[in-house]
Amino acid sequence: MLLRTADPFRDFDRLTQPQLGTTRRPAAMPMDAWREGDRFVIEFDLPGISKDTIDLDVERNVLTVRAERVARNGDWEMLASERPRGTFSRQLVLGDNLDLDRIEASYDGGVLRLVVPVAERAKPRRIEIGSGQEPVQGRTENQSIDA
Repeated sequence: MLLRTADPFRDFDRLTQPQLGTTRRPAAMPMDAWREGDRFVIEFDLPGISKDTIDLDVERNVLTVRAERVARNGDWEMLASERPRGTFSRQLVLGDNLDLDRIEASYDGGVLRLVVPVAERAKPRRIEIGSGQEPVQGRTENQSIDA
């Protein structure tokens, strides 16, 4: 699961950033996140950004997404500049119940999509109950048990 910190300044920053974003400090990348069964899906809007400039890192339970929109090179003159350029970065604190070793990433149509599966140890499982003083042993947590 995604964890959200209670930081009132972050909420204020998120409200003002689209208006105050500049080419030196671009606006944040918009994101949607939801759960589909045993996996979490996270999508980031990164229109006009080359796949080669996107960098994903996971350290402990912090996912960092970095992307860069660079200015064009060559013989041209800028007539209007409303789209932010520079480096975009966003960090998410992911819960301990996710399998960070099996994150899948794809990029299509300007949308970066991450699929993060729930860890096996965090999935619900049934436990067999023994009778009397003898506990049931030898079951792994992935085996289905019908009592």
